[in-house]
Amino acid sequence: MSTEPPAASQTDPSRPDPEELMSRAEIEELQLGRLQATVRHAYENVEAYRELYDAHHVTPEDLQSLEDLAKFPFTDKGFLRRAYPFKAFAVPRKQVRRIHASSGTTGRPTVVGYTDQDLENWATLVARCLRFSGIRPGDLVHNAYGYGLFTGGLGAHAGIEKLQATVIPMSGGQTSKQVQLIDDFRPRAILCTPTYLLALADGFREAGLDPRETSLEVAVLGAEPWTDEMRREIEKTFALKACDIYGLSEVMGPGVAGESFERQDASTIWEDHFRPEIIDPFTEEVLPTGQHGELVFTTLTKQALPIIRYRTHDLTQLLPGTDRPGHRRMGRITGRSDDMIILRGVNLFPSQIEEIALGLEPLSPHFQLRLTRPDRMDEMTVHIERRAEVSADDGESAGRSLAEQIKVRIGSSCRVVVEEPGSLARSSGKLRRIYDERPR
Repeated sequence: MSTEPPAASQTDPSRPDPEELMSRAEIEELQLGRLQATVRHAYENVEAYRELYDAHHVTPEDLQSLEDLAKFPFTDKGFLRRAYPFKAFAVPRKQVRRIHASSGTTGRPTVVGYTDQDLENWATLVARCLRFSGIRPGDLVHNAYGYGLFTGGLGAHAGIEKLQATVIPMSGGQTSKQVQLIDDFRPRAILCTPTYLLALADGFREAGLDPRETSLEVAVLGAEPWTDEMRREIEKTFALKACDIYGLSEVMGPGVAGESFERQDASTIWEDHFRPEIIDPFTEEVLPTGQHGELVFTTLTKQALPIIRYRTHDLTQLLPGTDRPGHRRMGRITGRSDDMIILRGVNLFPSQIEEIALGLEPLSPHFQLRLTRPDRMDEMTVHIERRAEVSADDGESAGRSLAEQIKVRIGSSCRVVVEEPGSLARSSGKLRRIYDERPR
């Protein structure tokens, strides 16, 4: 079996790629060959990898089985930032056709690059995700992911075109314009973050339009964690089916994993291109399928920027495959190990608050968590909007219920402030949930 990156996908974009239908044994045989080639490519062409592996006394020859991957050290954002801007590239810069970068809000941005083949593989995998999630060739697709250095907009755009669907390259923001174009152009599908789709629902209502009466039938949503409760909220609001898409810039961008339209049972990881692991975030022990921990990725076909044992900080679990039995699935992202809030000894994540809040009908999905330390003790305040049709009294009552349920189900006391509808910030990209105002 060839270990080379695949050429262009089959000519019929409505049919699964051959690699989607491989058995687990075939996938693992393909993974081993591609993994060995990737580790050697990185070791021979990236000084940072060579120094890292020499320091840990491992070489490409030590990789004789998939289990041997555990011998190799992890990488993370710090590894890539130390190689800023282009020292992590494994090909000459003139072979790099596109560069993306993270926002760099906590330091130098992480820079990623793509060869022609990398871009072809990326478009193929995004198209695979979109088809898997119910988008068809010829569909009109409204792309509201942000264009630019963020990988979401251009990555999704290329996948839509690869699927031979029609893209509306709207990008993020300009909510009233988005509403107008959706109402006028009547796309069947939309791509954006889950929280921005709810912001669009507000925009439809402000324009005197019912979100349930749009042409939208499919939403493929990603770039931030979201719960099944959020899915139900979105599907009820728009009368459509919402599926997850997963990716991160360092590993590729959107398209690393996608969710079945029929099953909606967690995102399938395309293991012909990526080798996932779950580790204990504290001991770094590799955990078996089914156990919850931190997601780690190794790329198997990337030329410009091979990524080996990259700690994503996303907390999830690996599950057996269903619609594509050879490819494992990843459970819902429950949070990030670096976004975990430790409040007076209790660990909690924004997704836990979201899950509880969306079970209380008077409360909306729009909320923020503010952490303060007015005296010696940390305090958390949940600012959450009531729904527009709900009275202030009913909203306050639901707020008290939210505080009680957080105490009972999570074990942490907090203050809940019920805000007026539309008063909290919206975002067309990744939404900021946590505002940590504690003294450093």
